[in-house]
Amino acid sequence: MALAIMSSGGDAPGMNPAIKKFVDYVYKMGEKPYLIYDGLEGLIDNKIKPVEHRHVAGIMHRGGTIIRSSRSKRFFEYECRQQAYNNLKEHNITGLIVLGGDGSFRAMEKFSSEFDLNFVGIPSTIDNDIYGTEYCLGSDTALNVIRDALDKIRDTATSFNRAFLVEVMGRDCGYLAIVSAMISGAEVCVIPEAEFAYAKEGKRLREEVESGRNYVLAIVAEGSKQTSKVHQWLQETIGLETRVSILGHIQRGGNPTVHDRLMAFDFTITAVNHLLAHKNSNKMVAYQKGEFKLIEIKEVVSGKYQLPQRFLDAVNLLD
Repeated sequence: MALAIMSSGGDAPGMNPAIKKFVDYVYKMGEKPYLIYDGLEGLIDNKIKPVEHRHVAGIMHRGGTIIRSSRSKRFFEYECRQQAYNNLKEHNITGLIVLGGDGSFRAMEKFSSEFDLNFVGIPSTIDNDIYGTEYCLGSDTALNVIRDALDKIRDTATSFNRAFLVEVMGRDCGYLAIVSAMISGAEVCVIPEAEFAYAKEGKRLREEVESGRNYVLAIVAEGSKQTSKVHQWLQETIGLETRVSILGHIQRGGNPTVHDRLMAFDFTITAVNHLLAHKNSNKMVAYQKGEFKLIEIKEVVSGKYQLPQRFLDAVNLLD
């Protein structure tokens, strides 16, 4: 059998460890591995190449993805999906692994519904917002990048009578924001999933400032779209000069953590084993309650990720 792997959508730390394990394990199982470069665009343009061990040597510590990625508008066109399928057939590829997030899996659900495709997805996004899985590849590394930035920002925050507001990524999900707030000791956290009590929190912080507090660390999720509002509130209501840091794409970079490398190992082994045992699979590997499971891709794309209640509760426990 010939199996292929590709990255799609935003890159995530842990993709390279998954790619290396894919190549090594497929060879170990006596099959032929292929790499698809440039994501869905590369699938359409036939950027599909056989791979040897030497092509993936020394990539475990690298962030991003050596096979690159893309977001493809052309894949919405049936003719392009037909071409993508023809390219897979040309190389006799019978199984496909996709490292990606919600948008990538929606594209693959459409693709697999039209063609005879043996597909397994590995949830790979720092946002950790894929329905059906408790963990997505890359989120632990992103949290460690944020943690490092917040520790440094707090160092300078304690030297001035100032508030520091840090905007983190996550699309419409507050996972990165609330976990970062919990582990950094932030005084304020604003996420899309919970209404922020400006009046209540304002009263608390003003009292603390009057009692001697000389700085505040606030974490705001980009999906809340409240960075400017929180900035103004800290300055005008709390009375602290406020600096804003938008971390941006540094959150996608960096060496994959031990946890992400281990998760990449298990996600990939589970995906390859499933492809070798099945001919018509349309599934995603999910991590649930300490175990790896396969769930239907239709279930994944039709569901909506919900932030665990313990994280929602934690928003009210920061004070």
